[in-house]
Amino acid sequence: MSVAASDRARYDRATAHLDAPVAIVDLRAFDANARDLVRRAQGKPVRVASKSVRCRALLERVLALDGFTGVMSYTLAESLWLAREGFEDVLLAYPSADRDRFAELTGDPKLASAVTVMVDDPAQLDLIDAVRGGTEEVRVCLELDTSLRLLGGRVRIGALRSPLREPERLAELARQIARRPGFRLVGLMAYEGHVAGVGDAVAGHPVRSRAIRLMQAAARRELAARRAAAVRAVRAVADLEFVNGGGTGSVQHTAAEEAVTEIAAGSGLYQPRLFDDYTAFHGRPAALFALPVVRRPGVGVVTVLGGGYPASGAAGRDRLPVPCLPEGLRYDPREGAGEVQTPLLGSPADDLLIGDKVWFRHAKAGELCERFDRLCLVDGDRVVRTVPTYRGEGRTFL
Repeated sequence: MSVAASDRARYDRATAHLDAPVAIVDLRAFDANARDLVRRAQGKPVRVASKSVRCRALLERVLALDGFTGVMSYTLAESLWLAREGFEDVLLAYPSADRDRFAELTGDPKLASAVTVMVDDPAQLDLIDAVRGGTEEVRVCLELDTSLRLLGGRVRIGALRSPLREPERLAELARQIARRPGFRLVGLMAYEGHVAGVGDAVAGHPVRSRAIRLMQAAARRELAARRAAAVRAVRAVADLEFVNGGGTGSVQHTAAEEAVTEIAAGSGLYQPRLFDDYTAFHGRPAALFALPVVRRPGVGVVTVLGGGYPASGAAGRDRLPVPCLPEGLRYDPREGAGEVQTPLLGSPADDLLIGDKVWFRHAKAGELCERFDRLCLVDGDRVVRTVPTYRGEGRTFL
């Protein structure tokens, strides 16, 4: 029996008592992926990205493992919620304009000591000051733009994130923070998404893969030098507690930089489809969901309930969930993944009966949890625990 067939049999046995749609996390795969992230981090602590997990129980599980410390959150409301639930080190990775939550943060010593907010513009400091609900000092982190600029800046490779690109600009904002009462600069972050989130071994596209590897090698060299200079410039102003960098796809490269003190990662825990195309690591798919067969329209066709769960980013086929078990199923190109029903084509369809499960992998990681209110945690061929997602706890932060 192939590995895929064995996994399908295990998941079917584990969830035989459950009707689909159902979402699972294979704990053995999850833990193996976590250990591999720690190995690749080469002794530097890994801060887990909550947007890629979106399940409090699994955040707690991974933080209990050696090598992980702290959470990288994605909204201020989430950050405060996690701090109230006992998470003591929460770095908000994106600037916020949530005035009510900033008032809460500045009025509560427990929250203020646990949460660090992201800043890349003095106007963000002005917003916080305008809504202060108390006198608590706000911990802040600066974000460095990591994009690769070519041809005198006319070509940009990488995300449009922070406006802070040159070390002197970060140092100037650091000086403004140092002069400003009520704020303390404690960290610097740089997320190299064009390296960490872009696979360099795209199946069936050797030329494109080679081009990506060349681009990423150039980007790593340029960023390593600029990040080191930025850290020196900011450390001359403030005593930084941490310098955060990386992402699942670049853990080992970023960890090799002396200037970086901790690594961010999260998607590699679930190993969604978009993270299959890397030469540096190969994770084990840990998060899957099953949809039930509800129709058999003809030979080589079954229809499952639901399935239209596209991932964020530029629209394309690579953003769709992938039917993976049984192997050999594919979308009808005229229908794709449907809102209420999804036809699937392929010879394995003829062996599926009404009520059988078809297993899918989401293109991205935590976005799966916005579609399900609970995750069934599977160990071997048993569901050993069922835990709520953020959605299942009534928390929809974005």
